[in-house]
Amino acid sequence: MNVQYKPKRNLLGTIFQVEILQGMALTLRKLFSPPITRQYPEEKPPMYPGFRGQHALVRDPLTQESKCIGCMRCATICPSRCIHIRCEKDTRGKEVLQSYSIEALRCVFCGFCVEVCPVGAITMTEVFEYASYDRESLYFNKDALLKNWDKFLDESGHGEDYVNPFWRPRGLPEAELPAAQRMKVPEDWTIAGQFIGTNLRSPKQKITDTHTEEDHA
Repeated sequence: MNVQYKPKRNLLGTIFQVEILQGMALTLRKLFSPPITRQYPEEKPPMYPGFRGQHALVRDPLTQESKCIGCMRCATICPSRCIHIRCEKDTRGKEVLQSYSIEALRCVFCGFCVEVCPVGAITMTEVFEYASYDRESLYFNKDALLKNWDKFLDESGHGEDYVNPFWRPRGLPEAELPAAQRMKVPEDWTIAGQFIGTNLRSPKQKITDTHTEEDHA
């Protein structure tokens, strides 16, 4: 690693404090430049695909209940342990969701819960204006999460069957994705689009090459 040191200041620079004059000149230039501050809330910021906003439970368009099947994957992978789920078995032995809650104040908005959900039941909407003066209102239970979904659909104008194609793990082959996440996305969101100047090899071929290298070693 090459370390570049700042050249030693000469006598003239010490007397006139050149660095201070340079800083004042920069400030003066920016003083008369056009403003770049967005006048919020009159000017809303643009929402980009895959924005991680307010949590919501997606409603099933047929049953109008949550799509959650109680697989516990989201609660297991959550690094901040802010997801709490309780399920009970019905008379047929099938897991039925009883309660689902998220402590939004503990969430780090990593999006892992959305990526691992096999049925697309949990999502992070484009809603970001939900500040509060108390902690209880940011503890979303099942009913609150379903209402968050309804609010998102009303404000965005999407239909009940809306699914954002960016709510999926980035870089996985489509065959390894759950059926709910197999949607068309831009090329740079696929595993093939993230390799430049190299030939993409299949996961099985990579594993075979790794074992071959270990055997030679």
